[in-house]
Amino acid sequence: MSPADLTARVRTGVPLAGAWGVEVLEAGDGRALLRLPQRDDLLRPGGTVSGPALMGLADVAMWAALLTLTGGRDESLTASLSITFLRAPPPGAVLAEARVIKKGRTLSYGEVTLRAEGAAEPCAHVTTSWAAVPRLSSTG
Repeated sequence: MSPADLTARVRTGVPLAGAWGVEVLEAGDGRALLRLPQRDDLLRPGGTVSGPALMGLADVAMWAALLTLTGGRDESLTASLSITFLRAPPPGAVLAEARVIKKGRTLSYGEVTLRAEGAAEPCAHVTTSWAAVPRLSSTG
């Protein structure tokens, strides 16, 4: 899937990602780089990007990375997500670099590094696991 195709898939699959303007910049082979643009409604008091926005971006980034391994098929759901906030990102765009560490039949594991656009140091580190879900039949 191209980054444009994956952006459309992510925005359709997670409408909140579309509302926030999340875009996929790069993707392939179990990796994805996503961008959350500057949005005043995602800031918390003190002018930093809110924790819920960062967690949402990380979750969508890992889903995008997993989609690169399944040809765009949605085969799993978030089972766990643990985030460590390392520094407050300033107002502005945030990048999420996701990487699938292990893709298993029933459980997949990955990590996401978040950083303010233009910054070298990460603002948060995420580990996450995803559980495979059985395919739902169209007949019920």
